[in-house]
Amino acid sequence: MYSEAFNEDRKAVIERAIQLNITRFFIPAIDSTYTEPMLQLEQDFPEHIFLMMGLHPTHVKDNYRDELKHVEDMLAKRKFYAVGEIGIDLYWDKNTLGIQQEAFKHQIQLAKKYKLPIVIHCRDAFDEIFEVLETEKGDDLFGIFHCFTGTIEQAHKAISYNMKLGIGGVATFKNGKIDQFLNEIYLKHIVLETDAPYLAPVPFRGKRNESAYILHVLEKLSYIYGVSVEEIASITTRNSQNVFGI
Repeated sequence: MYSEAFNEDRKAVIERAIQLNITRFFIPAIDSTYTEPMLQLEQDFPEHIFLMMGLHPTHVKDNYRDELKHVEDMLAKRKFYAVGEIGIDLYWDKNTLGIQQEAFKHQIQLAKKYKLPIVIHCRDAFDEIFEVLETEKGDDLFGIFHCFTGTIEQAHKAISYNMKLGIGGVATFKNGKIDQFLNEIYLKHIVLETDAPYLAPVPFRGKRNESAYILHVLEKLSYIYGVSVEEIASITTRNSQNVFGI
């Protein structure tokens, strides 16, 4: 929401969602260059914006140790609701795998220190993500496997590490695949999300995503599970409250 994609109409986008009773916006971090606009967003909508802190895997570069120090400093300074987005992304750059793994593991340990959930970004890296989670598993490891696009086996494995599955626009895609098995996953393991400005659901696929569009994900899950939108909304909202504590 604080990214350049919303520079023209940020306030209107957020207010549009609030009018539709979408009132809690969980905002992931990217890197230190975005911290100020992220904090400003919270200042503008203090009752609705809940911030995370972390170093996004696509921004793990040569200066990653400085960036991780920034994450540590911010977590020590004030309240955040999760450590995220963190994880591994091998779609854009396979050469940084080693430092991505190091950054991921380090930030999981920070989350445990502050008793916070993690929000995982995974792209072309399920095995590598699970390898790190295996070394860190325990009651103090929990969170959300953001933008889940894997197989049913990978879904069960993610759940086994105390992760909820973040389901967004991909569930509405014809080739999204997760819609074919999602109803085999208990709703207690699911949260809804948008990943705005990315992955807009049908009928907005290919356009800029926004928070209001989560209602299209809700309707799709109602169809997949064969239960009312009210029940899906109630269960997934409660799941998110259990993760973030608010």
